[in-house]
Amino acid sequence: GWGLTAAAEADLDPLAPAIEAAFARIDRVMSPWRADSTVSRFNAGGAGEIAADPALLSVTRAALDLAAASDGAFDPTVGPLVARWGFGPIQGGGPDWRGVSAGVGTLSKTHADLTLDLCGIAKGHALDRAATIARGAGLRDALLDLGGELVALGHHPAGRDWQVAVASPLPGSAPPAVLRLPAGAACATSGLGEQGYAVGDRTYGHIIDPATGDPARGRLRSVTVVAEDAMTADGWATALFAAGEVAGQDLAAARDISALFLVEVEGSLRQRRTGRIGEFLL
Repeated sequence: GWGLTAAAEADLDPLAPAIEAAFARIDRVMSPWRADSTVSRFNAGGAGEIAADPALLSVTRAALDLAAASDGAFDPTVGPLVARWGFGPIQGGGPDWRGVSAGVGTLSKTHADLTLDLCGIAKGHALDRAATIARGAGLRDALLDLGGELVALGHHPAGRDWQVAVASPLPGSAPPAVLRLPAGAACATSGLGEQGYAVGDRTYGHIIDPATGDPARGRLRSVTVVAEDAMTADGWATALFAAGEVAGQDLAAARDISALFLVEVEGSLRQRRTGRIGEFLL
C-alpha cells in the first residue's frame, strides 16, 4: 500500500485518485503478474521488437544502465530464477541482460526465452511518479510512502527534515537506525524482509544473486540506500543486497552510493556505511 503524511491542514483528498490512477497505469504496463501487461507480452513473445510506451522504455533503460554499473548484480532478466525459487511468475530461460535493449518506441530481445522483470526498480519509479503528481498539485511538504520506500517533499510541519526509522531485519527488534530525509531525498531498503521462507537453519529470500542463481545469502540482512530519486534508491538497494556483504560494500564505495548495510554477527546487527550515509543518520 501507499501513504502520504502531511500537515493536518493540507488538502490531500484530490491527490488520491490521480496517484491511484498513475499506479494502475504502471501496473498495466510493467507488472509480470498480469498476463495482459506490456512486459508480459514482451516476455511471452519471440525474438525481435515490441512497441512500448515512453515510461516502460525509460525504466528499462534505467534497469539496463544499473545492470552495467553494478557488474550484473542488478539483473532485470533474472525473473525465471526468481520463479524457480518460488517468488515470481516469470517463466523462461537463463538471465542475459545484454540481450535486451530499449530503442525508440520499442523493446527488443535477441532470443525468444529472454524475459524482463522490473520489480527491483518499478516501485521506485511509481513512487517518483506519485511525488511528481503531488508537487504538481502544489503540495510542498509531505512524506510519501510506497511499501516502505519513501520520498520527502519539503519538510516536516515542525520545520525540520523528515525522519524515518530503518526497519530491523531481525524479528521483534527495535529499529537499528533513524534517517533524516532532506527535501527531495528518497530511500529504499532491500533485505530478507517478509518475502522469504525457512528450510532448516537457512532463510531463502526473494532477491536472487545473479552470480550464483540462488537467493542472496550470508550475514547481510538489509541494505538501505538514500538517493536523489526513488528509482535510483530502489535499484541500488536491490543491487547491493544481491552483491552481498563484501562485494556490495565495495561496489557502493566505488560508486559513492550512500548506503547502510546491516550485517548480523552472533545474533546482533552491525552497521557498515558507505558514501554520505553518515550525513543522513541521526
